[in-house]
Amino acid sequence: MAGVKSLQPRLISSFLGNNSIRSTQPLIHLFRFDLGRRHVSMQLSRTFSGLTNLLFNRRNEDEVIDGKRKRLRPGNVSPRRPVPDHITKPPYVDSFKAPGISSGLEVHDKKGIECMRASGKLAARVREYAGTLVKPGVTTDEIDEAVHNMIIENGAYPSPLGYGGFPKSVCTSVNECICHGIPDSRPLEDGDIINIDVTVYLNGYHGDTSATFFCGNVDEKAKKLVEVTKESLDKAISICGPGVEYKKIGKIIHDLADKHRYGVVRQFVGHGVGSVFHADPVVLHFRNNEAGRMVLNQTFTIEPMLTIGSRNPIMWDDNWTVVTEDASLSAQFEHTILITKDGAEILTNC
Repeated sequence: MAGVKSLQPRLISSFLGNNSIRSTQPLIHLFRFDLGRRHVSMQLSRTFSGLTNLLFNRRNEDEVIDGKRKRLRPGNVSPRRPVPDHITKPPYVDSFKAPGISSGLEVHDKKGIECMRASGKLAARVREYAGTLVKPGVTTDEIDEAVHNMIIENGAYPSPLGYGGFPKSVCTSVNECICHGIPDSRPLEDGDIINIDVTVYLNGYHGDTSATFFCGNVDEKAKKLVEVTKESLDKAISICGPGVEYKKIGKIIHDLADKHRYGVVRQFVGHGVGSVFHADPVVLHFRNNEAGRMVLNQTFTIEPMLTIGSRNPIMWDDNWTVVTEDASLSAQFEHTILITKDGAEILTNC
């Protein structure tokens, strides 16, 4: 789950034609990283406020993309699922205020590393189980229910639930949804792609991972996007190790995306993860000149998001769901890694 460094609500201007739409909503999860100031600020190309919903959403309600699929529409969101009292919860739960990206690296001792391995392994198992549920006719809410139950049964807490008010236990991002899709009543359709983003909080540590899955018969264009996105993550992990500059991650991902003429989403970043859900370092997936080097025994995520068309995001009025502005497909993969003396250990492999 992509992290946010600056979470103070601010007044945001977005534009529809020549009309300025002003919103005071707490848009805490769409942001831009300022390379010069090492700051993540929130910025929208268009918010789906009441007026833009009237002028933009409804106008495109039945629009068919690429002659095959309809533009993604929100479904009904079921009530928040309960968590038993004996499950240890992260401190942000029920505060409705996401804590943002904590400053300072978390370098783990032996116990911390073992806890991270345990949370990462559980997150990977849940992710793969969720992937087996992806079939035409299955709703993303049903996937959320299954994920929620599996995490609870294993004595862990689903980290997204209650994070800044997020209402569900997993993020399900279908087709043009870049990230942070809220599970709802929409049935998956043959040919869809879906990213399932799982984070678990086990014994005081978060394990964070995601993968994009095929639903039924997916066309070659979508398959290639998903395969290249996975390859970009694998290549990025392969160059990690003590003393390596973080900026090399962005370069290797961006170079591969350019080779295939894909866009790289810039507003969402990888992040340190451990006893805190989102912490330093901020990991950029595009070319940059940011300073900073990897440290032995730190853990962080790499989570590239590539698009077939525009890389520019639009946020729905739920303040979470982010889609490409042209409704082109987006894919994402994510692992939590541990920096070791020999390179990097993927903690979220089964």
